[in-house]
Amino acid sequence: MRNRIIISEKPLFFTILIVVIITGGLTITSLHRTGGTNPTSILCTFVNSHSQPNPKQPPTTHISAILHYATTRTTAQQTLPEIKVAVDVLQTLAPCNLLVFGIGHESVMWASLNPRGTTLFLEDDLNSVHKTLNDAPSLRVHHISYDTQLSDADYLLTSYKTSPKCLPTQAYLKGNTRCKLALSNLPEEVYKREWDAIIIDGPKGYYGEAPGRMMAIFSAAVMARRRERGGDTHVFVHDVNRKVEKEYAEEFLCKNYLVTAENRLWHFRIPPSAKESPTFC
Repeated sequence: MRNRIIISEKPLFFTILIVVIITGGLTITSLHRTGGTNPTSILCTFVNSHSQPNPKQPPTTHISAILHYATTRTTAQQTLPEIKVAVDVLQTLAPCNLLVFGIGHESVMWASLNPRGTTLFLEDDLNSVHKTLNDAPSLRVHHISYDTQLSDADYLLTSYKTSPKCLPTQAYLKGNTRCKLALSNLPEEVYKREWDAIIIDGPKGYYGEAPGRMMAIFSAAVMARRRERGGDTHVFVHDVNRKVEKEYAEEFLCKNYLVTAENRLWHFRIPPSAKESPTFC
């Protein structure tokens, strides 16, 4: 994610595009749920989305998202075509359980695109957590830690097969300290929920001492494989132009589950039956 947050020379242009994505995505999602097909139902759906509060819904709405992007001068970490890949999926899933590794410019948008769903962010940089919550206090963010460094990536990829608790048929997350790739000490909520979509755009992975995304990608694969409910798990990995993201995604999320490749973003659709396989791929 190095040097990816820049001062935009055309902030209004990018703001309008993101606002269109947020408003359009939420309107289409609402129509899909309500079956609205005419201008009257479109108007009613849009109005009702503001006038009928849901006590279970976090206070973040697409109105607050529009205000957020209208007052910022930073551009998105992902390109608009990359963002659209996840937006299209969330339109069909919402409300859903959405887990996001990393926080950044798109965080408010991801939460606003999942109305009445659960959107949870996991971030290791405490300064980023404080800054994000200061700008958008309604987001649900957990501060977590990683036990790896990017410089360990090659060794971990070649050695995990010698650890039985990392193998597909035995791998689990909570308390699994025997597997160096397992996120074994996450907040309880992460383990209790089954996640319909997982976005991996963190932690940092562009210098040797950075945590890298090895644990995030491996843990997302384990979550998807151990899913008990029906339906597939959608996993989005950003920055696959980099060696570690690409190799770990291919190893644990599998090319045969890759459904969309857009620039630096890969979208995988992993069926729960994959947990029965003795290999990840």
